[in-house]
Amino acid sequence: MPTSTKRSEPDACNLLDTDHRNVKKMFKEYETLISSRTAGAEQKRRDLANEICTELTIHAQIEEEIFYPAVREAIKEVDLLDEAEVEHASAKDLIAQIQEATEVDDKFDAKVTVLGEYVDHHVKEERNEIFVKARAARGLDLVAMREQLAARKEELMGELTGAPA
Repeated sequence: MPTSTKRSEPDACNLLDTDHRNVKKMFKEYETLISSRTAGAEQKRRDLANEICTELTIHAQIEEEIFYPAVREAIKEVDLLDEAEVEHASAKDLIAQIQEATEVDDKFDAKVTVLGEYVDHHVKEERNEIFVKARAARGLDLVAMREQLAARKEELMGELTGAPA
């Protein structure tokens, strides 16, 4: 009878990576809207940028509250986590600028584009370095953490969007 390993079960890294892929799709959609100068394109860009900002805000918060502290305790090389937290701070600054913008103009588009570039860089480091180290760490139950992350994500989504959790 085959035995299942924890590795084959969806874990915290899978959940976070699903978020990464979803946001990447939103950034690609935003890029196509930039070139579209049809009626309503400006409002669509504003709405999509707000959705991106909400998703990234929630994602960063669950990483900072749950994932990073647990990984920090489980691995020796924490410089990657320090860098990730600095990258989060830069992204949060851009998110604030996007959310506070009064006009959807070329500067607004540039901020969304740069945010997408930050996120791409951050995702590569997480995927190729942090997730690898987290999965190799002893005593870190990433499967159980996935449930914790999902529950907190749902709670935050309710708080930020007014939707019931």
